Amino acid sequence: MDRRTLSLTLLLSLLAAPALAQTVEAEAAPVAAPVAAMVAPQAREHVVLTTSAGDIVIALDPAAPVTSANFLRYVDDKRFDGTDFYRGMVIAPGMGLIQGGANNAPNRILPPIPDEPTSQTGLRHTDGAVSMARYEPGSATGDFFIILGDVPSLDASASDPGFAVFGHVIDGMDVVRQILAAPKSATEGEGFMRGQMLDPRIAILSARRLAVTVADPR
Repeated sequence: MDRRTLSLTLLLSLLAAPALAQTVEAEAAPVAAPVAAMVAPQAREHVVLTTSAGDIVIALDPAAPVTSANFLRYVDDKRFDGTDFYRGMVIAPGMGLIQGGANNAPNRILPPIPDEPTSQTGLRHTDGAVSMARYEPGSATGDFFIILGDVPSLDASASDPGFAVFGHVIDGMDVVRQILAAPKSATEGEGFMRGQMLDPRIAILSARRLAVTVADPR
């Protein structure tokens, strides 16, 4: 598969992802404040995702302030608690992505946020990068994916807006690899996503800010 075909396959499959239906037993979400009211993180914040496969620690990047602030709102409102990683896309040996989050559940999602492309932030889809799933640019809400390996075809280019990186995993890549390798349904999912749906899902038990600074190995 050449780079152009790989890029198209990835883009189409990722764009479809937030449309998946999910039944969630949760209280109705409070009315969300407008995007302009978000308080962008002024320093690097850290979030730990406690999953049924283990913990994943994410460092958010101030270079993507709107996207990072949006992710923190989901964390602080506990909107990720009780969701899951529902997708594992293997691109090549040692390369792929796992995707999880609100899965378009109406009682979890907040209004979409403006796009922060990699051409603007300088961030890249390298190993451990955390990025937003969405339809067209400016439609991201509460679904995100974590990259394994380097996938530059997801970065912005002159002809492609790409996807918005907003952080990277600093601890727990072994958990990410375990999730990617988890069993998948042969029949669930539509179009490009058939065969990528985790079965069973990997639960996101909680998502919390870390009160202490975590050393970044990068």
